[in-house]
Amino acid sequence: MGLCVLMLLAGCQSKPKDGKTDTFNSGVIAIAADESFQPIVQEEVDVFESLTPMAGIVPRYVTEVEAVNLLLKDSLRLAIASRRLTAEEMNSFHSRKFEPREIKIATDGLALITNLNNPDTLITVQNIRDILTGKVQRWKEIYPKSRLGDITLVFDNKNSSTVRFAVDSICKGEELSNRMRALKTNKEVIDYVANNDDAVGIIGVNWLSDKNDSTGLSFSKEVHVMSVSAADEATPLNSFKPYQAYLFYGDYPLARNIYALLNDPRNGLSWGFASFLASDRGQRIILKSGLVPATQPVRVVNVKDE
Repeated sequence: MGLCVLMLLAGCQSKPKDGKTDTFNSGVIAIAADESFQPIVQEEVDVFESLTPMAGIVPRYVTEVEAVNLLLKDSLRLAIASRRLTAEEMNSFHSRKFEPREIKIATDGLALITNLNNPDTLITVQNIRDILTGKVQRWKEIYPKSRLGDITLVFDNKNSSTVRFAVDSICKGEELSNRMRALKTNKEVIDYVANNDDAVGIIGVNWLSDKNDSTGLSFSKEVHVMSVSAADEATPLNSFKPYQAYLFYGDYPLARNIYALLNDPRNGLSWGFASFLASDRGQRIILKSGLVPATQPVRVVNVKDE
């Protein structure tokens, strides 16, 4: 009887004060990821769980705002986002004696997608800015020979990383047009553009990768992916699609980084999964997806459309 009591007391004393029982390679945890990264994050989770049978990762695919807020509230210990923590957010963690980490895991691109019946394939960043801010509202204003009517611009969610990138990096803080249409997910954006001739969508490129193409040079057959130019006028020579090579070299102007935002002082399973994302195996999954891994060497294949 005395031995049983001692064993029970020892077991109670070994539990962490925060009640967490996961370790670096075991247990079950929730993580949050911006919904625009769902395809690549889910593939990473599936492979990690197959290699680490004692571990379970429960991903929550939410807006970027919600993902970071969950991390700040200590509701979970790992968030996948397209930005680093702000100074204010860092101060919030530091005030609670936390030292969060930011690990760059990949470079992604935002793609401009149009309906298969839209013959125009080149667009400038300035054109995109004018559409986003409402200065341009009809296709003829960009392409005088276009037979299409009003431009319908669709994106995934008003709190997503896509919208934040549009405001910060494309529009330079200028207010977005109220003509923009917010849906809920990247899949809904693809479906809407595929079924509406006048539509243009902004979407994370990992939603468009053709997994049957090992070269990473094919996109979804449901929509067109536009070539984007940073120049004043778009030409075939200065316009680029979000292929891995052009993301790697910085030629594609709508590129963004992906970060694992980590706040796990116990070095538990959140650290284990984040370490996997940055490992050789995790980075090769990113490489195969068509994105640019942060540490894995990239075999660059240059492609130019005719």
